[in-house]
Amino acid sequence: MTRLIVNADDFGLTPGVNRAVAESCQRGIVTSTTLMADGGAFSDAVAIASTLREIGIGCHVVLVDGSPILPPAHVTSLVEGQTGRFPNELSPVVVRALRGQLDPNQIEAEVTAQIRKLQDAGIAVSHVDTHKHTHLLPQILRPILRAARSCGVKAIRNPFGRVSIRLALSRPVLWKRTLQVGLLNRLAKTFLRTVSDAGMVTTDGSLGVVATGALDESLFRSIIEDLPEGTWEFVCHPGYNDADLNQIQTRLRAARERELAVLTAESTRKLLQTHGVELISYTELTRG
Repeated sequence: MTRLIVNADDFGLTPGVNRAVAESCQRGIVTSTTLMADGGAFSDAVAIASTLREIGIGCHVVLVDGSPILPPAHVTSLVEGQTGRFPNELSPVVVRALRGQLDPNQIEAEVTAQIRKLQDAGIAVSHVDTHKHTHLLPQILRPILRAARSCGVKAIRNPFGRVSIRLALSRPVLWKRTLQVGLLNRLAKTFLRTVSDAGMVTTDGSLGVVATGALDESLFRSIIEDLPEGTWEFVCHPGYNDADLNQIQTRLRAARERELAVLTAESTRKLLQTHGVELISYTELTRG
């Protein structure tokens, strides 16, 4: 049996992203989404969320390229002193984590604040993941798990992806990302053990990470045709490349509309049916 969670990241980023996420849920294959507590269109996303029945809504934890929910003075190890914001790039966060410079209590407090903001807005938070997959690192994962458990959240994204040489060979643009994912997968066993010890659940892994920014109908078909049995998550970023998005620091612009087209195409749903792929949400995963 093959089960697939299709999760749309960045809910709450802009009104155009919110609209695309809603369309991907209502007339597409998206079954879950993760909401950014610090997103510029947070209130708009909360209003839309009330219309998305049977859709798992999680917290897209932001520890890079964003602003904290807590006062910057309370999370000094996580923010830049001059701006009070998280670092704009992932590399400074990785360096701080490896050097033991990130205060785990501050991470736990900030993540708790982000989850609680969603819950206070009426969102039944089904799971957590992180912007730019910062919870790949054990130093960040452990306090996130503590925060999630304290908030009653039972599931977390498994950010480690399958490495397909055949897929990489078909698209030279995927070579670099495939190599990166392959190297990072060395942390996968530690991740699974840590999640299990925390009493939480996750999937067998994530799909679509390698394809981010390059996804089209052909590439999606190749991913599904190569999908083994198990429970997997397909990570996606639908959106509209509009004026609001142009004001946001993101490398995903036109790619968001291409992903939206794939996610809402009738041929995509038929492809999943042909290959016997059952769509589930994170809410169903925690119940199971």
